[in-house]
Amino acid sequence: MQSPRQPSNRSSWVLSPRQLCDLELIASGAFAPLDSFLGQADYESVCERMRLQNGSLWPVPVTLDIPEDTLRAATRSGALTLLDAQRRAVGVLAITEAWQPDRRAEARTVLGTTDPVHPSVAYLETATNPWYVTGRLDALRDIAHPDLPPLVRTPAEVRSEIAQRGWLKVVAFNTRNPMHGAHRALVMRALADAAAAVLLHPVVGPTRPGDVPATARARSYQAVLRSLPPDRSMLALLPLAMRMAGPREALWHAVIRRNFGATDFVVGRDQASPGKDSRGRPFYEQYAAQDLVRAYEAELGIRPLCLPELVYVDGRGYLPRAEVPPGAVARTISGTRLRELLTAGAEVPPWLAAPDVVAELAGAFSGATPPGRGAVPVLARD
Repeated sequence: MQSPRQPSNRSSWVLSPRQLCDLELIASGAFAPLDSFLGQADYESVCERMRLQNGSLWPVPVTLDIPEDTLRAATRSGALTLLDAQRRAVGVLAITEAWQPDRRAEARTVLGTTDPVHPSVAYLETATNPWYVTGRLDALRDIAHPDLPPLVRTPAEVRSEIAQRGWLKVVAFNTRNPMHGAHRALVMRALADAAAAVLLHPVVGPTRPGDVPATARARSYQAVLRSLPPDRSMLALLPLAMRMAGPREALWHAVIRRNFGATDFVVGRDQASPGKDSRGRPFYEQYAAQDLVRAYEAELGIRPLCLPELVYVDGRGYLPRAEVPPGAVARTISGTRLRELLTAGAEVPPWLAAPDVVAELAGAFSGATPPGRGAVPVLARD
């Protein structure tokens, strides 16, 4: 990156949290092959066929939206200075193209819905400016993350550590939620392969409204890491602004983890889903994310690891739902359930989340108590 400077005689734009995350991941190479925000031809190609104009697989548009007065000022001055929330210059965009997108069509093709209950449909309708712009992008400084542990790593840094450790098979694990018991069980299933190592790669950028704050989640991920084999596990935080685009986003996640040097990627049964629509139906079918990633496996350069949903069975531990013995009680494990218990101040049973994970999360909720004391546990049963 170039040395930090404040360009003169240029218009400026304070980036939104999503835009700042996008800039950081473009600059770091996490969004390779992108070297700037998408232009119109690439944007339309991504929306319509999940590919850049050159044919590269890229399923989610990464765009910079600005208001008309900012565009006019940038056109007069020749470039747009990009600022963080503290108004520090973090990049300069020499604008070469500007257009007004059909945001409803974008929602329909990328998200598969125009239902405003979907957080990214609402974002497009209420928080997106009318002009998309692109051009030559120069990053001026690293993005600071003062509220997070120093674990935000670039692809080059992660690939270097993988090489230093001599890992040949690296399974990347994505989550935007605190890691509950089933998450850890899935990681341990990956580690059952003696040749495999695990890259815990949770998202700490903007996710869905109501999610556990990233600062609390980051500490909980560190707690999980302490319970894993140190010679076969690594934690890196990913400042990705999620779109909650379901199957398309799962495919996007796989492309990003390939850039970090992972050879395998755990795909959730309902990855990047925002839940239910205004009619109470899921936005995306269960396992649709796994199906889409599998369909592109041959060109992805990373192997999808599509593991089944795990449930907890007393006396037997974590089992795939299909393997639950007749008559046994299967307890559903989910990040939503964990958030509900923490919010209610109810005791979190240790099979749902480890006590040290709960202890790290408790500060983000009022009245939460670790296992073994306090309120009577509330258990979800099928």
